[in-house]
Amino acid sequence: MRCRHFGTCGSCSIYEAGYEAQLAHKKEGLSALLSPFYTGEIEAFASAPEHFRARAEYKIYHDGGRCGYAMRRLDKSGFVTIEECPMVSEAIESRMWRLQERINGDEPLKNRLFGVEFLSTTTDEVLITMLYHRKLDAAWEERAKTLEDALNVKIIGRSRKQKIVLSDEFVTESFRIGGREYRFRQYEQSFTQPNPGVNEKMIGWAMKMAEAYGRGDFCELYAGAGNFTIPLSGLFSKVIATEISKRSIHAAKQNCLLNGLENIAFVRMSSEEFTEALQNRRSFRRLEGVDLSSYDIGTVLVDPPRAGLDEQTRALISKFDTILYISCNPTTLVRDLQTLTRSHAIETAALFDQFPYTPHMEAGVLLTRPAVS
Repeated sequence: MRCRHFGTCGSCSIYEAGYEAQLAHKKEGLSALLSPFYTGEIEAFASAPEHFRARAEYKIYHDGGRCGYAMRRLDKSGFVTIEECPMVSEAIESRMWRLQERINGDEPLKNRLFGVEFLSTTTDEVLITMLYHRKLDAAWEERAKTLEDALNVKIIGRSRKQKIVLSDEFVTESFRIGGREYRFRQYEQSFTQPNPGVNEKMIGWAMKMAEAYGRGDFCELYAGAGNFTIPLSGLFSKVIATEISKRSIHAAKQNCLLNGLENIAFVRMSSEEFTEALQNRRSFRRLEGVDLSSYDIGTVLVDPPRAGLDEQTRALISKFDTILYISCNPTTLVRDLQTLTRSHAIETAALFDQFPYTPHMEAGVLLTRPAVS
């Protein structure tokens, strides 16, 4: 990927070496981090070198009566106005510059606009959220509806204590994994994987590992909107998944219906609460209709935030035979492995390059409990 803003825009901080060299460097770094626990081969899943990002957020910079997209500078000294952004999906790129021109020619759309967020899919759906420092009125809504139709997008307007949804507040992503199509509603301002190409590979890897090493019923913690839960559910008879976000749980249940699945129980609970429930230390009304004693959980997948797992959750998942750990922060993964490798051994590990041109690494490890002789 080539970009005229390399070196000034803070979105891409590693740009001098070619993409393959960057990926090799990340693989070496992950191998070094995991070396106290695992010395085998790490499978690296590469990203497309450009047009890989399905989400993008820009500050709107106003200058001389015109406005443009701006990103924080690499040296953190302020913002730089950008004229291209080849990392975003083609669906976003094909609209963002037309959107900019339409905004600059329309005062009700431009007035006190301070940010624009894009969410796209591989099927060319785009949701645009426009952020304002003023109350949105009927004039804005009329102009925004015209803009929505012109760009073939969905638009949401937001200001303080105000949200206007012109059509839908979600887009529908589609992945084909293991010979089957999976569909996911992805909601505005909710977490979604940013790199759909790598996400598809990540789900495929997790399914392959679960099929080879999975035991008993399946449990997922930090399940989000079912990104892993839904495809993996076909490998197990019973599935239970937890997530603390009410919005994500709503999306997960919608995605179950969208994919015709009936063997998943999605429960809005933190991993700490789920631990207490499994240990019969506390009862929860949110578990009404779910008989935890009927589950013979043998396989667990965790995809925690950057802080990693808490002590209770590490103790809980250590009780299961097979652990799939997806990590967005290998440093906290290594900390958690100090506990998990007391009872389990790492069978294999992988690198998922969700964020090319940055030092960020996404990792996956599969741990199994050694058989008792």
